[in-house]
Amino acid sequence: MRIHSIFLLFVLLFTACLQTPQPVDSGIEGAVTIGPMCPVMQEDVPCPDQPYQATLTVLTTSGEKVTQFQTDENGRFQIELAPGDYVLHPESPNTLPFAADISFTVIERKFTLLEISYDSGIR
Repeated sequence: MRIHSIFLLFVLLFTACLQTPQPVDSGIEGAVTIGPMCPVMQEDVPCPDQPYQATLTVLTTSGEKVTQFQTDENGRFQIELAPGDYVLHPESPNTLPFAADISFTVIERKFTLLEISYDSGIR
């Protein structure tokens, strides 16, 4: 009976160890901005780009969707990804605003910093 109890305890502990998720400590983080925001840019009148809440899609280099997410209201994001090569595709509701795809690499135990700039189309 005692051997049976010890064996059962061992099996339970071993199973618990197998089910513990491994923390992901790599991915991407950054911010999204949009600009220009003023119809006429003047030399001494500042018109900085503004934070932009956007939907972003992460793809493999062969074009397969890995994940899609939305930035917060300040355009900030942090997403966990396994190490590897990816493409970030900024989604656009129409032709404008527009942002180009960005190729990037995630390194083990690091977060890759990405800055995405949408073109507002304002000129």
